[in-house]
Amino acid sequence: MDRCCIYRMMMPSLGKIRRGLLSGLCAVLLAAPVSVHAFERLVFNTPGADPGLRTALERASLLRNADAEGVSDPLEVFSIARVEYGRLIGILYEAGHYSGTISVRIDGREAADISPLNPPAQIGTIEVAVNPGPRFTFGRAQIGPLVPGAQAPAAFATGQPARSTVIRDAARDAVDDWRDIGHAKAEPADQDIVADHRAQQLDASVTIRPGPRLAFGNLQPDGNEQVRTERVIAIAGLPTGEVFSPQAAQRSATRLRRTGAFASVALREAETPNPDGTLDFDVALVEAPQRRIGAGAEYDTEDGVRLSAFWLHRNLLGGAERLRLEAEVGGLGARSGGVDYRLSAEFSRPATFTPDTIFNLGALLESEDQRDFLARRAELRAGITHIFSDTLTGDAALAYQFERARFGPGRSLRADYSTIALPLGLTWDRRDDTLNPTSGFFVAATAKPFFGLQDADSGAQTTLDARGYFSADGEGRFVLAGRAQLGAVFAADIARTPRRLLFYSGGGGTVRGQPFESLGVTSGGVTSGGQGFAAFSGELRAGVTENVGLVAFADAGYVSEGAFSGASDWHAGAGVGLRYDTPVGPLRLDLGFPVGGDTGRGLQVYIGIGQAF
Repeated sequence: MDRCCIYRMMMPSLGKIRRGLLSGLCAVLLAAPVSVHAFERLVFNTPGADPGLRTALERASLLRNADAEGVSDPLEVFSIARVEYGRLIGILYEAGHYSGTISVRIDGREAADISPLNPPAQIGTIEVAVNPGPRFTFGRAQIGPLVPGAQAPAAFATGQPARSTVIRDAARDAVDDWRDIGHAKAEPADQDIVADHRAQQLDASVTIRPGPRLAFGNLQPDGNEQVRTERVIAIAGLPTGEVFSPQAAQRSATRLRRTGAFASVALREAETPNPDGTLDFDVALVEAPQRRIGAGAEYDTEDGVRLSAFWLHRNLLGGAERLRLEAEVGGLGARSGGVDYRLSAEFSRPATFTPDTIFNLGALLESEDQRDFLARRAELRAGITHIFSDTLTGDAALAYQFERARFGPGRSLRADYSTIALPLGLTWDRRDDTLNPTSGFFVAATAKPFFGLQDADSGAQTTLDARGYFSADGEGRFVLAGRAQLGAVFAADIARTPRRLLFYSGGGGTVRGQPFESLGVTSGGVTSGGQGFAAFSGELRAGVTENVGLVAFADAGYVSEGAFSGASDWHAGAGVGLRYDTPVGPLRLDLGFPVGGDTGRGLQVYIGIGQAF
């Protein structure tokens, strides 16, 4: 019987390929002069390969990639040709072919037979021929011990195609199962893999060594210079004393990353468990620059230019505390209203109360000069943000808000609204990309009970923002996006509701094609925002090139005097947009036109960064 042992069946890693290339290049550079001639032709033949295997071989071929990229140095091409064998045999093993033949001929000579000390000075034609031979099936397929109740994958069984990836995945899954129940040092201990060429079968036996069940030990930070060690340990929240869990370890690393204080976080298990059955962890940290500044700009036809700038300190008190100061000026060149100003300060401290709870303090000064009112505001706020999971976040705060407003005909009415509010929020974000989503959904809900102290009734404001994304082609090139926004104010009289809690429609955040906040209500002869609000948006996004995309959109908005009762009105807009992808999100240009309602003023132009929603 013709049998042979196979010790390596994994496709070479990119690092190994690069090391092989560098080693070959070093050898030939010492022995031969540099030439500027590139190879002229590449012939790639795969007789007997099915279309799927041929495609996989072509995509993996280093020579095809070099040809496509215009690699011109014969020394580099020769080194790539010598590595091509290992690259392609890995693809054959992944497809279950263990008796294939591979030939790489440079101007008629087999590349493997050419001495690296005497490489060709120039290369004309390279011929690659891959004959995969028959596909093998599993004869004996054994792996263990497995976690009680677990079974080997269905693909790793007698009679199934003997793909090398199946063996690799079965071993990885078995190790992961043991690690999931606390056996942190589980590993493949031995493997016996034999190919029977006459029977076209592969016998595979993999032995797993589970190792002892371990508990979390201590965290040992390294590389933190500005952030105190005790704060690193508190933020990471490694559950010392609890049974080891890969997910818990990953959460510790995630907590450190999301502070923004570290440019790099690498969490590593200790090589050897402690005698008491615990496992220590090392975390290698690279701190990010402590200070950061930034600026932004947006423009739309009605509301004019909005400029913003911020200054950020990532480690204010040595415990990864963040302080963000922000200034904004809006309404520059607006068609209606005046210039708006906003100054804000936000302080946040991670790992307060629990490793997943952030303590926040905020302050705000604002002046808003709009068509229907002029308001000066001040706010002080203290609260917490709790991160339940990677996708679910909750907020709760206590805020004092003061607003001095002038509104009504000729702004003859005045009020000093003073309230204490309890803002509550929940955000569920399952988008695949926050900057340019192509699938998933986003839901944010808020409830803000407020208690009137001066000129204001007590009541509550509620909002809902739901967005969904669907890739029509499965690859993110054609995306259908939809958004629904709802809002309501309950229990308070509209005249005794602070202006900032009322709703308007129109503009880039609600209905494009309609002027900014152009739709409100009239109550008792006073024009203002309403206590009921709904807006719906739909987009079709199409990628034209890798970086350029086109958008068609339609929006509609509704505002009512009460919480979806009393006097009401609606309007709509539609248009087209252009997107250009950048590392910070798509540059956005939208052209909107009014298509419903009586608030339209013709073409509206919107320019900004990021998708509209």
